[in-house]
Amino acid sequence: MSAPPELPDIVRRAFDVTRRAGYVSFCRNETGRLLATLAATRGGTLAEFGTGTGVGTAWLRSGVRDDARILTAELDPKLAGAAAEIFTDDPQVEVRAADWETLKEEGPFSLLFLDAGDEDAVRVDAVADLVEPGGIVVLDDLTPCEQWPPVFHGRVDTLREHWLTDERFTTVEVMVAADAATLIATRS
Repeated sequence: MSAPPELPDIVRRAFDVTRRAGYVSFCRNETGRLLATLAATRGGTLAEFGTGTGVGTAWLRSGVRDDARILTAELDPKLAGAAAEIFTDDPQVEVRAADWETLKEEGPFSLLFLDAGDEDAVRVDAVADLVEPGGIVVLDDLTPCEQWPPVFHGRVDTLREHWLTDERFTTVEVMVAADAATLIATRS
C-alpha cells in the first residue's frame, strides 16, 4: 500500500502512517480528490466523522483554504493517535479521540465528510442541523446504483433514498470509480 508519487505530500504522509498502523480501510484517492476540490471552496469549519488514520482528513487538508479549519473525530484512540501524528504541527487541523457527537457543539460546518458505513451518524435527520446554509455534506463508501428506488443487497437503500429526496438538501450521487459512489448534498 504505497502511495503514488503524484499525491499531495500530506496525503503521502497519511498513507505512510496508515501502513505503519496496519489499517486497511481508508478514503479512496478518487474520493480524496473530490474532497480536496470541495474543501478548496469552503471557509469556516469543516468536519469529518470517523477519522480512521487520517487519509480523508489529509485529502481535506490538501485543498482547504487558509481561512478554514478541520475538526475530525475518531472513536478508536489508537487510530486517532495515528491520525494526530500527521497533523502535529498543523494549527488548521484538530484530531479528537472521541465520538463524532462531541463535534456537534462546534457547528454549523461548511463541509461535513461522513462514511456511509455508520448509518446512525449519517442519517439526514442526525446531521442536517450541523451544516450551515449552503454547506456541503459528503457521504462516501457507497456502491453505485442505477435504479430507483436505490437498492443495496437486495433491499431498498433507505439511507441513500432519504438523502436524495430530503427537501433540506440538493443531493447528487457521483460515481468516483466503477465500484464506488459518493453522495454530495448541499444544504438549502
